[in-house]
Amino acid sequence: MKMLVALLLLSMLGNAVEALGEDSKEQCKFKPKLDPRPHSVSIVEFGAIGDGKTLNTGAFQNAIFYLNSFADKGGAQLYVPPGKWLTGSFNLTSHLTLFLEKDAIILGSQDPSHWGITDPLPSYGRGIDIPGSRYRSLINGYNLNDVVITGNNGTIDGQGSYWWDSFLSHSLNYSRPNLVEIVESVGVVVSNLTFLNAPAYNIHPVYCSHVLVQNISAYAPSSSPYTIGVVPDSTDYMCIENSNISMGYDAITLKSGWDEHGIKYGRPTSYVHIKQVNLEASTGSAVAFGSEMSGGISHVLVEQLQIKNSLSGIVFRTGVGRGGYIQNIEVSSVEMENIHTAFNASGQFESHPDKEYDPNALPILDQITIDQVFGVNITVAGSFTGIKNSPFEFTLSEISLELNSASSSSPSSAWVCSDVVGSSKSVFPEPCPELKSSSYSNSFSSSSIATLTSEGLASHI
Repeated sequence: MKMLVALLLLSMLGNAVEALGEDSKEQCKFKPKLDPRPHSVSIVEFGAIGDGKTLNTGAFQNAIFYLNSFADKGGAQLYVPPGKWLTGSFNLTSHLTLFLEKDAIILGSQDPSHWGITDPLPSYGRGIDIPGSRYRSLINGYNLNDVVITGNNGTIDGQGSYWWDSFLSHSLNYSRPNLVEIVESVGVVVSNLTFLNAPAYNIHPVYCSHVLVQNISAYAPSSSPYTIGVVPDSTDYMCIENSNISMGYDAITLKSGWDEHGIKYGRPTSYVHIKQVNLEASTGSAVAFGSEMSGGISHVLVEQLQIKNSLSGIVFRTGVGRGGYIQNIEVSSVEMENIHTAFNASGQFESHPDKEYDPNALPILDQITIDQVFGVNITVAGSFTGIKNSPFEFTLSEISLELNSASSSSPSSAWVCSDVVGSSKSVFPEPCPELKSSSYSNSFSSSSIATLTSEGLASHI
């Protein structure tokens, strides 16, 4: 019966991803077709024991090796039944569905020897945490086509406390692993799962095309250092939708390589659509661009967000030496509540992979539009600190933010600006002079915000 349920759910998800539109607005309109995989096996058939204590890495590896023989026969499914399935790193194969039943939990081992070591990504030149190599992710895919990681709300738990403690104590031998990392692959679906306690990133598609992340929940404690939910990295044609993400650092971060390594690799993140997601970011931002963005980030639509209890709402990070660009970005229809800084853009990120970066490689940030944003209990409306000789450019409209008692008594001090240009219309509090246009109209006021608050923000999106 459970196997039948799995197959029926697969018939709703699809195993072949159609080409998405040539527009960021189109990415979430095209859903994968779902045909059940013609072959399916259970991890139990390969000797796995779901007691939370027995290491099952070999069972996962052997099962996927076996299922690889069906790749040219319509593909196959690896079924994970209820239980706690402890494992180290393992690799997926093409035309495969990894399906986690309800109450199935894949547990990442807390022994670093069970994760393995891999080379740094070429667009970074080193590990993120420390120079050199990095630990392999828990679930990996390389050069794949048509891979689905899904379930009946099963769970992937990285048991990240070991990694967080090692990071904070500076005792890591290599950079921390992620939960799911798919590299140089086409047609990737991650859906209907819960992700817990990632050592670093939860879902990390790198150099991929046509990726769908849908109906997932991801959580890490507010104290977990630099944990991030979903990280599109030098990846194009991607949709992230209908999900709940609460992280210690960022909820969603778009990246594309680090300094000269990202410039040389030259693969941007582009045509990404993020919609209908609930986000919390304790010490970071709900949606961040960069700071590693040297391959470029463009054609991104972010809309219909609920952001709560976060250090920052929407953030753009870069620095001298990055090169690259962040362009053609649209953020709209956003509700914010209990946020320290609603909007932040900084060109002062000075971390570099090595000393070989080009200090004359100035990033470009322009054609960035933010509109239809309503917020309550905001401390700072916006902080825009650009780069001399490469000012940031923004267009703001229909923004209404209620400042809290921790904010400055002067609404004009709610914005901090330098090396930024742009225009604004119907923005309250009134933005800094660099972001005003001749058509500026302060149509919002404290009384209109009170009306918004009393009526509920959702009705104004």
